[in-house]
Amino acid sequence: MVPTLAAARILIIRPSALGDVCRTVPILTALRKAAPQAAIHWVVQSEFAQAIEAHPALDGVIEFPRSTFRGLATRPHRWAAVGQFFAGLGRGGFDLVLDCQGLARSGLMALATGASSRIVDRAAREGSWVCGTHRVRMESGLHEVDRMLALAKAAGTLPDGDISLYVPTAGTNAWVERRRRLGLVGDFVVIGPATRWPSKAWPAGRWSALGRRLLEHDASLKIVLVGSSSETGVARSVAEGLREHDDRVIDCCGQTSIGELMAIIEDAALTIACDSAPLHMSAGLGGRFLGLYGPTDPAIVGPWRGEDRVIAAERSQGEVFDYRSAALGDSVMRRIEIETVATRAIEALGYGT
Repeated sequence: MVPTLAAARILIIRPSALGDVCRTVPILTALRKAAPQAAIHWVVQSEFAQAIEAHPALDGVIEFPRSTFRGLATRPHRWAAVGQFFAGLGRGGFDLVLDCQGLARSGLMALATGASSRIVDRAAREGSWVCGTHRVRMESGLHEVDRMLALAKAAGTLPDGDISLYVPTAGTNAWVERRRRLGLVGDFVVIGPATRWPSKAWPAGRWSALGRRLLEHDASLKIVLVGSSSETGVARSVAEGLREHDDRVIDCCGQTSIGELMAIIEDAALTIACDSAPLHMSAGLGGRFLGLYGPTDPAIVGPWRGEDRVIAAERSQGEVFDYRSAALGDSVMRRIEIETVATRAIEALGYGT
């Protein structure tokens, strides 16, 4: 039996990062099941709002203008805008808040709502746990989604949810028009070759080699490269390595909105990416993906319930990495062989080997 929450107005706080926003959706659906009549809103970074705004379980998005918050100590002219943001949270009338971010700024957001119930991870970072009225102790080793679902369970839901994402209409329309202009017909594979952290990135040359292997295997297949505007250099390097097939390689990196990126991934036969936003989007847009993991642990931060679609670099017993370490480089990701990925990708596309 699905429990029923008494809360009338619920707020989810998960501003960033984009991949984390995508995999927080099960908390939204768990809350909706338990509170079908409640108004559920979500604080999300302005740039990422398109990832969730079309979800039918969500009543509203509160955009967090992160750029306004940067450098406040030296930009006092921004203080008024920051104060207005926090005051707006207080006027929201929320009676239940879940801090799924667990940082100082998200804790302050929760506190600013004045909600009578503010649920937070007892081990949340930067002391943000002090802003909660209900502090949940987590088991060690929980997947990030299960950790957040534990917050929802503490609120009175069942510990489950649906990770499905919904593409905004504008994103779908943009991709349909782009696909028409490109004359793109038939199946294509999305490759997301870049990530914010160099340690999580598979070398560009290996992405090119993988692309050649796939294109040579299927003469009708095409490849679409995706990523953010800061990742265009990597995409160009991959495309350059595929120049003999340039009529079958489409570089969309840095050229799409988040909504259109979602539409591309939803339309793809397969998405192949490292630990990055496109991978976590694909988990909610049909689940046709292959994820490459090196220094990060897919059991903790991999696609939720998608362990069978992940290739993880081999580790020695007890070997642990800090993905933030510049010294690590791509040394761990280089343990993943091209042929391993190509074989798994071909199997996923239904060709066999």
